[in-house]
Formats: sequence, structure tokens, C-alpha cells
Amino acid sequence: MMQITEFKNNRHSLFNATNRFITAATVMGETIMLPSFLRDLPVEEEDNHRKSNVSKQRDMYDNYLLLKSIRNDIEWGILDEQVKSDLESRKAREEDGDCGDLQQLLHHHLNGLYNVLAKLTLQANRVTNRYTRELEFNDLGR
Repeated sequence: MMQITEFKNNRHSLFNATNRFITAATVMGETIMLPSFLRDLPVEEEDNHRKSNVSKQRDMYDNYLLLKSIRNDIEWGILDEQVKSDLESRKAREEDGDCGDLQQLLHHHLNGLYNVLAKLTLQANRVTNRYTRELEFNDLGR
């Protein structure tokens, strides 16, 4: 029987960080009824010492579209063709000395994380199946 243990929410966990971002992007999408009003509004940095790649967008409308697109990428996944295109573009930008944009960087890391999680899922399924087979074998031997 599986035992569920209480655990303290770790604010540094990938799961919690992903949930916080998706929640913030969802609230943003539900709050902004007319995204076109964001056109030509300059991006204002709250902290002048920390410039982010998001702020390199032309205006708040571009940031809005980027954040919605990233949320969709996280929720629905990334197409293989899109990943390949993003990787090629990122490599070209790195050669030019540019770090690339946040969405392409996210695609690269999401693809890697997805591949690792898929392998771990397969491994967990194999362990579960092996355990089940052993239990069945032991029950037959009685």
C-alpha cells in the first residue's frame, strides 16, 4: 500500500515554480481584457540593477504575448519541429555572442527536462511492473 507523507512546500521546487508562473500568467490573461491597450507602452523595470531578457521586448504587448506563449509551451508541450528550429537559432545567436531570448532558452531546457522525466517515468513503470510480476509469481507458488 502506498503511503502518502506530508511535506513542506519548498518554494525552490520546479513544480512550485512552474505553478507560480502558470498562475501568474493565467491571472494576467484573465485580467487583461484588451491586450492591444498594451501596445506602445514601454517596459518599466522595477529594479534597474536587474535587466531581464523579457524587458528587451519592444513594449508591454510583446511581453504579454511572450508570457502567454511560454505558458502554453509549459502546459501543452513543444512541437519537435519548433524545438529543432529553436536550437538552431539559439546556436547561431550564441556564436554571435547573444544569449538568445527566454522562450528559446526555455524550449531547450524544457525539451531536456521532458526527455529526462520520460526516461524516469519509463524506469518507474519498469520497477512497478517487475514488482507486480514478482508478487504474482510468489502468490502462484503458495
